[in-house]
Amino acid sequence: MAEEQTGLEERIIIKDQHTKEIDLVNRDPKHINEDVVKVDFEDVIAEPVGTYSFDGVWKTSYTTFTVSKYWCYRLLSAILGIPLAVVWGFIFALISFCHIWAVVPCIKSYLIEIQCVSRIYSLCIHTFCDPLFEALSKICGNIRVALRKET
Repeated sequence: MAEEQTGLEERIIIKDQHTKEIDLVNRDPKHINEDVVKVDFEDVIAEPVGTYSFDGVWKTSYTTFTVSKYWCYRLLSAILGIPLAVVWGFIFALISFCHIWAVVPCIKSYLIEIQCVSRIYSLCIHTFCDPLFEALSKICGNIRVALRKET
């Protein structure tokens, strides 16, 4: 019974992410469009003190702006949302494919090859440069510098 319970829990945990529930209330949980597309009437149209239009014009303008922005967005998203989702899905799939099948293997191959070159380079440096620098340090090690202030 306990084994069946853990097996069921594992199947629930390993649930396919394509069938996960989406949040219909909070549609930007990572806040990627926080500052970009938040445009309200007050952000676009403002009347400074002393240049007010009629109250009815102001209220009608506000309603017209808000409703037209809302319905234009809904209409555009209904017409272009699904085709653009397909395009963006294809683009990100292409990027993922290139990254998984080309970029990472090239980088791994380069790192494997450069490791061999690195060992040879390190060996050459230790063989030729270390004795030279040790000799130079012994030559220059006994140099003394004395500073005197002459008046």
